Amino acid sequence: MTSSMASMASALSRRQVLRGLAAWPLLPLATATAAASAAPSAQALLAASDALRNPDAPFGLTNTLTEYRNGQQTDSLTLAILAKADPDRGPFRSLVRFVAPARDAGKLMLYAGRDLWFYDPASKASIRLSPQQRLLGQASNGDVVTVNLSREHHAEWVTEEEITDGERRPRRCHRLRLQATVAEASYPLIELWVDAATSQPLKARYLAASGQLLKTAYFRRWQRQLGQERPTETVIIDGLDPGWVTVMRYSDWAPREVPDAWLQREYLPQFKP
Repeated sequence: MTSSMASMASALSRRQVLRGLAAWPLLPLATATAAASAAPSAQALLAASDALRNPDAPFGLTNTLTEYRNGQQTDSLTLAILAKADPDRGPFRSLVRFVAPARDAGKLMLYAGRDLWFYDPASKASIRLSPQQRLLGQASNGDVVTVNLSREHHAEWVTEEEITDGERRPRRCHRLRLQATVAEASYPLIELWVDAATSQPLKARYLAASGQLLKTAYFRRWQRQLGQERPTETVIIDGLDPGWVTVMRYSDWAPREVPDAWLQREYLPQFKP
């Protein structure tokens, strides 16, 4: 090879190496960009999961709560719930009537807008409650009223992964991180697992603002109710004591007329089921 040919070959080799080095830093960026564009809309996933938990027309159901300590039943509560979406603002409004035990029968709880009221017919007094306040076992007031999480939280897509659902089956899920956007939200932080194929919410971890785990919930026993497959049971496990479990079972689903008058604090003394 002549010296001029060797020089040309050497220059070509250097250019190829330099082009390769220049392109190399862009590969991770391109991969990250592709992954970001492939990630689904977290807010849309959350809204889809809300639609499966909550019928879009006024409805009623019975919620039976049972508390267990280390496998032994310790308490129970039965509630009759009426709910409808607020046509102007979007959040659900719920009227909760205590059915059992007998000592609580006839008491009412009203969730209207951002306000939660408790009414005792014995004292004829209504007092304001917090959605975070414990109702029975691991179930809070906010757990038994109908809530659109997508209207109270900003959702961030975290990853896609396989989990074991509440019926011990493997499910491919999107994991979402929810940050409360209103002070009245029941929980400031939630991790939610949504089935990748069906948008069914399967598991949730409820966290304090500090990040401490408060409780874990599994949504299970999916059945067709009011035109959709919906969870008919929620199992709630304490964040510190896994032997403290509360089960909420939903039955008697039915379309109901829910007059706006029933969903006013002033109407509570007049309400008759």
